[in-house]
Amino acid sequence: MPDLLSPQEWQALALSLKVAFWATVISLPFGILTAWALARRRFWGHGLLNGLVHLPLILPPVVTGYLLLLTFGRKGPVGAWLESWFGIVLAFRWTGAVLAAAVMAFPLMVRAIRLAFEAVDPKLEQAAGTLGAPPPWVFLTVTLPLILPGLIAGAILCFAKAMGEFGATITFVAAIPGQTQTLPSAIYAFLQVPGGDASALRLVVVSVAVALGALALSEWLAQRVAARIGGRIGGRDA
Repeated sequence: MPDLLSPQEWQALALSLKVAFWATVISLPFGILTAWALARRRFWGHGLLNGLVHLPLILPPVVTGYLLLLTFGRKGPVGAWLESWFGIVLAFRWTGAVLAAAVMAFPLMVRAIRLAFEAVDPKLEQAAGTLGAPPPWVFLTVTLPLILPGLIAGAILCFAKAMGEFGATITFVAAIPGQTQTLPSAIYAFLQVPGGDASALRLVVVSVAVALGALALSEWLAQRVAARIGGRIGGRDA
């Protein structure tokens, strides 16, 4: 198995999995909160928030990466503050790749979770509230189980998108082998050198396999969770 990929290719794959995992974990609580606000609340700036969430899908990825560099680079307002107060540097670090991947994948996560929120009948939550359950308990025991299929789908879509992120990542953190070179940037680098086609093709196959595996896992988990929730509801109705 180790002979299938070179050490540099394994490094790119391992870093991509690491970046995608942390991008998903960090995005998830913000994604749930944002999706809940967009689905259940009407407030001044609702349309603006919705537009900002989906902006990375509209802007060229290179533009998003450049904006991240201006904001979170060492000379940027947020980046300079993070470095001076906490010693955190994001630009040209793998942690910056996590941020870029999270920003680009965030709209897909929010969209999936928002649809799940909108599919839940608010009367179910209201009924739990009238029985004396506090809002956090209603969310944990009623809302969260019902949106779980959408939450799983959003998380795995975020992971798959983060695995394939290229434009914003290479603009914000470059493609330093062993440090910030993820699968897409490694494929691009191999295509720029003579004789690199074979390595690029191997990484393309790996990328496709990971993406298809993530989507298949998303469908399987969503179906299992939906069937379990349906069984519980059916048991209560009986």
